[in-house]
Amino acid sequence: MMERAESGQKLYTRMRLWEFPDQYVIEPTDGSCGSSLAVNKADGSMSLIDEVPECSSIRVPKIRIIFGVIGMLKLVAGSYLIVITDRECVGSYLGHPIYKATSLKIFPCDQSVKNSNAEQKTLETEFSGLLNVAERTSGLYFSYDSNLTLSAQRLHDLGDESKLLPLWRQAEPRFLWNNYILEALIDNKLDPYLLPVVQGSFQHFQAAIGKEIVDVTLIARRCTRRNGTRMWRRGADSDGICC
Repeated sequence: MMERAESGQKLYTRMRLWEFPDQYVIEPTDGSCGSSLAVNKADGSMSLIDEVPECSSIRVPKIRIIFGVIGMLKLVAGSYLIVITDRECVGSYLGHPIYKATSLKIFPCDQSVKNSNAEQKTLETEFSGLLNVAERTSGLYFSYDSNLTLSAQRLHDLGDESKLLPLWRQAEPRFLWNNYILEALIDNKLDPYLLPVVQGSFQHFQAAIGKEIVDVTLIARRCTRRNGTRMWRRGADSDGICC
């Protein structure tokens, strides 16, 4: 069923997440006619479905609106789905809206942990606790239509064929904050759900140059190869070299 996801299809901009006892279902609600994404709570496996399952009268599923899927992170035994639950439009770039992720939510797919040994359960508990940091990560920006990982010059130099590719395939891996956790979605060919995210800052302002007033857009992107907490954007790579 995964083959139905087309590479040229636009990203979903608004979705409804249904939380059933055995799975999460992400349903596009932005007018798109694409299939819904079902994520198994036991192991994080994914599949595309044509319709949302019927709700049980005994246990009504929780429903919430989301604005993007950041990715899936696999730990020792369980997997964790990370989504954007709130956003703020901070301006535009190349004629397209730019959003800041103001709220993230992590949904566990860890029912298989109960069949793990004691050591795995202990490690899973420790690592999953660290995921709270991800929910509090600040400075995350994204666009459904524009590639924020490339400078204006590099975007201009892209060939026509490259510009037709999905945003995640155009993205520069060094500045793709969720590069690693998108792998599960990439493997399953879920292009309409693959939302590139950068960490840094976005500023748009007007400046006077002589008698002319010009619009200035400044995008700062943190390199994923240089970890560190100083101002979120400074740190050292594995060789101890500071950026």
